[in-house]
Amino acid sequence: MDEAAMQQKVMDFRKSREQLMMISGQKQQIQAQVFGINEALKELKETKEKKVYKAVGNILILKDVGAVTTELGDTAEKFNLRVTTLQKQEDTLLDKLNKLRADIEGEAQKAVPKEVKEKETKKRK
Repeated sequence: MDEAAMQQKVMDFRKSREQLMMISGQKQQIQAQVFGINEALKELKETKEKKVYKAVGNILILKDVGAVTTELGDTAEKFNLRVTTLQKQEDTLLDKLNKLRADIEGEAQKAVPKEVKEKETKKRK
């Protein structure tokens, strides 16, 4: 592999690693939101109230418990689908990174013996 191809693989590795970090961060944020929603749903199931306040922007609106429960359940479902999608992207990027790392390490190991042989040849002359 020539030096330009090796540099391209290193750049691809760095870019993929950055993408993986972004996706992992997004996934963690969404998982935290899902946790919060699940806690709210748990509290709604335990309440004896018929109506609760829901935050909409900067105001609170009085809504039926059933409606809020349905909305939160739908939101949690959407977020869980997004987490699944992000997990698939994360897995794909991990596979790509592992392959790139193996290629880069393999090429680096091939390059070291060549350099050693060149130095030995120069010393003999």
